[in-house]
Amino acid sequence: MNGAPATIAPGRSTIAGFLDFAETCVTRACATDGDAWFRRAIGDVGAEADDGRVAATIAIAPRRLGKADLVLTDDELARTRALRPGLDLTGWSMDQLARVAIMLAAYGSDGARFAQALDAFCTTADISELIALYRGFPLYPAPLLLERRAREAVRSGVKPVFEAVAHRNPYPAEVFDEDAWNQMILKALFIESRLWPIERLEERANPRLARMLVDYARERWAAHRPVSPELWRCVALHADEDGIEAMARAMAAGDEGERLAIALALKRDARRAPLSFDEELIALRDRIDTERLDWRALA
Repeated sequence: MNGAPATIAPGRSTIAGFLDFAETCVTRACATDGDAWFRRAIGDVGAEADDGRVAATIAIAPRRLGKADLVLTDDELARTRALRPGLDLTGWSMDQLARVAIMLAAYGSDGARFAQALDAFCTTADISELIALYRGFPLYPAPLLLERRAREAVRSGVKPVFEAVAHRNPYPAEVFDEDAWNQMILKALFIESRLWPIERLEERANPRLARMLVDYARERWAAHRPVSPELWRCVALHADEDGIEAMARAMAAGDEGERLAIALALKRDARRAPLSFDEELIALRDRIDTERLDWRALA
């Protein structure tokens, strides 16, 4: 697959629904003065599209609302997923929620202007502001116009900045082409970021990525450095002869985590398993089933 799947472009109803949801969360979690500030801030940035005012309002959100974790009920999590498929607010904080809401409230009707303003904000933002604004990418209008900025985010060597776009975020899977996607996965391994929180990881796996990761694994082996067990999740279903040979080497010389990961990855297509370790795979799969191991546990 050279391109990405169909991109979801949030409309006004999604934006309005998220703003209403954010107000509900702020009202419940914050004191009266914080609630009043948030309502006023949303009205102010919506009433006048002044980039300076929007940036200043985003900057002071933590002082007004605090940085407490956003605690959501199961019903609220379902509500966010209904608003925007793939949206996952796990790990968000109250100030991040507010900052994304403020950014959305500033949207008028010009997607190009919105993308330009967001890009300008990100150029001067501090790390905490970047993390918040990047987490909001699934909700922003004109998603294709934001791709350059998203690619910049996943080139970052600052792990929390990288993960704001890469983790629990449907944007990369929907927008990135194959080259950008593959580079994001490789970058995650370079900076020792987990792969399991990346949405639609197996769906976007591809033969070119499998070859890249096999080359990366061999470089790690040559340097006597460990290989992340999660790597094999992106290799197994698209492994060519070199990939199968690399999996056989990992099964023979890798640690327990690697062997379990290969067994889990091959559960979907056992035909790709070399006969040389077929019996071991059966035993490993029994353990996976008995202990209910998944990718998060193996990572």
